[in-house]
Amino acid sequence: MSRFIFDMPDIGEGIAEAEIVSWHVAVGDTVSEDQEIVDMMTDKATVPMESPVNGTVIEVAGAEGDMVAIGSMLVVVEVDGDVSQEAIEQNEAAAELAPELADAQEEKAANISAQPADENSVTEVAPAPPRNDAVTPDAGARKVLASPAVRQRAKELGVDLAEVKPAGEGRVRHSDLDAFLTYNAGGGFAAAARTRDDEVVKVIGLRKRIAQNMAASKRNIPHFSYVEEVDVTELEVMRADLNAHRGEKPKLTMMPLLITAICKLIPQFPMINARFDDEAGVVTRHGAVHLGMATQTDGGLMVPVIRDAQTLNVWQLARAIGRLASAARDGSAKSEELSGSTLTLTSLGPLGGVATTPVINRPEVAIIGPNRIIERPMFVADGIGGERIEKRKLMNISISCDHRVVDGYDAASFIQEFKKLIETPVLLLSD
Repeated sequence: MSRFIFDMPDIGEGIAEAEIVSWHVAVGDTVSEDQEIVDMMTDKATVPMESPVNGTVIEVAGAEGDMVAIGSMLVVVEVDGDVSQEAIEQNEAAAELAPELADAQEEKAANISAQPADENSVTEVAPAPPRNDAVTPDAGARKVLASPAVRQRAKELGVDLAEVKPAGEGRVRHSDLDAFLTYNAGGGFAAAARTRDDEVVKVIGLRKRIAQNMAASKRNIPHFSYVEEVDVTELEVMRADLNAHRGEKPKLTMMPLLITAICKLIPQFPMINARFDDEAGVVTRHGAVHLGMATQTDGGLMVPVIRDAQTLNVWQLARAIGRLASAARDGSAKSEELSGSTLTLTSLGPLGGVATTPVINRPEVAIIGPNRIIERPMFVADGIGGERIEKRKLMNISISCDHRVVDGYDAASFIQEFKKLIETPVLLLSD
């Protein structure tokens, strides 16, 4: 029997350390060669670590949320027989690289700590997309006719739907639940909701990265935001027509059309599609649009990247959006698909609100956020010199910019040109 110390290998991203996100084994477990033993998170992605040997785990580096330096012990395995030369060489390579990476990490930490703290730094997270799965009711509630929304509300309030008498047709509605809460069977008043126990959640993994990145963005970047109202009535008509004749193509949402408009305008406004290296004092205005899409996952906000978005048509963009969003949510997105964006688009969908002030995805210099579409009466030209009132679909577009490199005039001009394209959508599909 011998002990093999598996050191944290170099993941190839120039990092000095990684965070333990999830252990797949524990002390005493038997592992086989190439078996996944732990998930480690870098600044860019979660990387599974595989055991290089067969044996029994006798020691691990730490708990979930702990940091492990490149070249330091990750896990100790008791093995039978000799260890392969490949595993030995892998450990030696990690040990040789560790000092160099550690020096770079210390220098980076020193630069960050020298920056003044911002007490108002916040983490902004888009909500998860709506789910179709209904909340599983308890055994009694299954016998009662009620919509998923009513069942969900009843569960949150601790109400057994079997005790709620419907007003008619046997289906319990929100009004029936309201009546039950107001005056229950005992003649008293029900509480607004049950008291929940406090929950302590350790900030690790992706949530920790989000907190760090957003705090650094607010601390280092002087944000300003600009919001404009856009009439998307004609754009929605065109989108419906395209979907009606799409054949085997993916269904179009609003996003591919908005991305098309952005890409058409970037040549006129190169300062929007840029990255700012504030340490070197260099702004790189990118010719290609590598568009980041803020995507909510179960673990938190991720930003998969559509490479060369300016070369794709609306159908190709729709396909890329669907593929990357799915990869981000199921954890299959590759590191290169989660880095290198030059401009980010963030959308809260139907939860978009009236306006947003999104936090810039550093080191980018701008982030664009479409908001909720609402219908409202407006005065429109009647074609004979007068006006008439008409129901229109309106949406606010928000943009946040880095005021060190983007002037307010440039941001406002960009959004005004964006408004023209959106309100005359035939221009989106013209050369």
